[in-house]
Amino acid sequence: MLDEIVEKTKERVEAAKNILPLDELKKEVSAMDISDEFPFKRALSDPEIAIIAEVKKASPSKGVIAEDFDYIAIAKEYEEAGANAISVLTEPYFFKGDDSYLKEIAETVDIPILRKDFIVDEYMIWEAKLLGASAILLIVSILDIVQLKKYLDLAHDLGLSAIVETHDGDEIMRAMTVGAEIVGVNNRNLNDFTVDIDNSISLRRCVSSDVIFISESGIKTKEDVARLKENDVDAVLIGETLMKSDDKKAMISELKNG
Repeated sequence: MLDEIVEKTKERVEAAKNILPLDELKKEVSAMDISDEFPFKRALSDPEIAIIAEVKKASPSKGVIAEDFDYIAIAKEYEEAGANAISVLTEPYFFKGDDSYLKEIAETVDIPILRKDFIVDEYMIWEAKLLGASAILLIVSILDIVQLKKYLDLAHDLGLSAIVETHDGDEIMRAMTVGAEIVGVNNRNLNDFTVDIDNSISLRRCVSSDVIFISESGIKTKEDVARLKENDVDAVLIGETLMKSDDKKAMISELKNG
């Protein structure tokens, strides 16, 4: 499944380049204000555990999660509930996302937005900036060390933070080697989709305290969040649990405050 997502994303990028070539995309981004404030990173520096709330219609493992998908209303609800940041999927085949979701949400809310797509080409980083993202996701398992360093540096040059996503100790070492300032541990195995939040807990000691550490996937209860907080996790990224909740404000309050 992981390989399929990567290949489909590469196809999508090539199609996008035919509509808006990279040189033209760069010109549009160059006309934007490039700030060095990095709002996404700052948003995760909450003394309490930070919550990145995900706007997601579907996933490869679960299929369609939200038939009624008012993404603007969902994003507003997250912001009003006190979420520190919002994660948005724009990938159309497996996650049923769209670029317009990110662009419109970024124009509506004041908290920073993560473009949580599988970055496979520098084009997508320039594109994320143009769409209004404050951060991108770089997955160590799908990028070689040269790509990882190049994409991380480009993101920082454009004023974007980057979650460098890992799954094991070797991948964390690669993230540290390229200078990651934010490390995410995905508790979901992207090959078989099994989930275990102990993956984050066991790997926390591999990352220094000056690097923001995020636990991703499989976080369902206030007890999960409390346990992660006790183990010095700085932030959690929560998607399916929030998307399936009938009262997202109450759920975020419960997760944040126990």
